[in-house]
Amino acid sequence: MTQAPRLSSTATQLTDIETRAGDAALLRAHGEHVGERYDDAELSGRDLSGIAFSECVLTAATLDDTQLRGSRFSETVLSSTFAPTLLAARTSWRDILVDTPRWGSAELFDSELESVHIRGGKIDFLNLRTSRLVNVLIEDCTITDLDLGGVRATRVALSNCRIGTLDLTRANCADVDLRTSEFSAISGIEGMKGTTIDEWQLSLLAPLFAAHLGVVVD
Repeated sequence: MTQAPRLSSTATQLTDIETRAGDAALLRAHGEHVGERYDDAELSGRDLSGIAFSECVLTAATLDDTQLRGSRFSETVLSSTFAPTLLAARTSWRDILVDTPRWGSAELFDSELESVHIRGGKIDFLNLRTSRLVNVLIEDCTITDLDLGGVRATRVALSNCRIGTLDLTRANCADVDLRTSEFSAISGIEGMKGTTIDEWQLSLLAPLFAAHLGVVVD
């Protein structure tokens, strides 16, 4: 039996709690922010590397080319964020709800995601290469390219997603549920060990499995 992601409800509850308004102009690299709300924040091109958000809500923030490398997000909601280029490598995400993101190239490689729920939205390229994923649910999301190369993934589910190319090269998976999602192509098929698929997906992937094993179907 494939274990489902174990998600905290803390971030979801924040949407029903009144948080104090924060001033986006005061956000600085390596700053720490607790219990603040930012609506329609224009943060494009800002250097916010190493910044920390805890128990915060960011709604309709624009994060194009915002430098977020090494930042920390905990018990926080990001709703309707917009970023043609999201620079968030080596970041930490814990107890997070990402609701209807509109991201182009999202660079989250070498990151730590624990109890993260990405719900809805569209992402052109989600780069999670060599990241650690524990208790992560991505649902009802359209992702053109999803790079999970070299990830360590435990209790991760892609639910009702439409995904173009999924890269699992050298992935280390345990309880990774791919059922109910659609894929146009999968690379790194050896990284599928530890994943769960349904019979319909198996029928579509059969030629790929045969080619990987050197089996000729005549």
